[in-house]
Amino acid sequence: MTEPNRTGRLARLVDSDAFGTAIAGVIVANAIVLGLETYPAARDAYGDLLVTLNGVFYAVFVVELVLRMASYWPRLQDFFRSGWNIFDLVIIGAALLPGIREQAQLLRLLRLARIVRLVRYLPDARMLVVTVIKSIPAVFSMVVLTLLLLFVYGMLGWSLFGAELPQEWGTIGSAMMTLFILLTLENFPVYLEEAQAVSPWASVFFISYVLLAAFVVFNLLIGIVIGAMEKARESMEEQRAPDAKADAIEQIVVLRQALERLESDLRRQ
Repeated sequence: MTEPNRTGRLARLVDSDAFGTAIAGVIVANAIVLGLETYPAARDAYGDLLVTLNGVFYAVFVVELVLRMASYWPRLQDFFRSGWNIFDLVIIGAALLPGIREQAQLLRLLRLARIVRLVRYLPDARMLVVTVIKSIPAVFSMVVLTLLLLFVYGMLGWSLFGAELPQEWGTIGSAMMTLFILLTLENFPVYLEEAQAVSPWASVFFISYVLLAAFVVFNLLIGIVIGAMEKARESMEEQRAPDAKADAIEQIVVLRQALERLESDLRRQ
């Protein structure tokens, strides 16, 4: 979901860099306070202050949310076209619900979730989130391919080494777990040496698996991420285009009004 283009002083205020920087600073301060609450000494010495600060931060977030919603007036429904707006509304508004206010654990989780809102005010981080979302379909296909590869090599490993090395290769489950660990090449020399003592095909098995899994699969993952990042960058540029067009139109209107005033002054002379 994309955020629609808006005009007006309030919209320019909530979308300004200064406003975003101020809210990001509040979010960071809120994170520091949440971290201090995990220290018993800090809670004993500054418990009341930390609770007060949490209340102040929440009030700031509520005011920010109200201002952001008001910036969409009279088309308030456009507020819900942005996924970030919905996320903010859920995270901030949920703490006001009666059933949640009495649950200390849920309130802690909501406070922690507010820290994630910092991503909204970091363009590069926001692009990474969009990249992850756009790469999910391709990553799912790659996961299926990886599971298929693990199953095939797991069955081969079970037939070659299962009788002598039951802990690592005794079942298809343990064999696939061993191969999954080998995706990171962890303990590769140990597994290879143990398997070479069992079967002469161990070297061919492990080298072919490493070439297919550790290199090909990871290279595919890198390619998927790069492709998704390009799509995310294009999507964000498309979202910025209407804003740039609106700014240009606004500047043209201002220039036209200035020219009209100048022509009026010249006629009077």
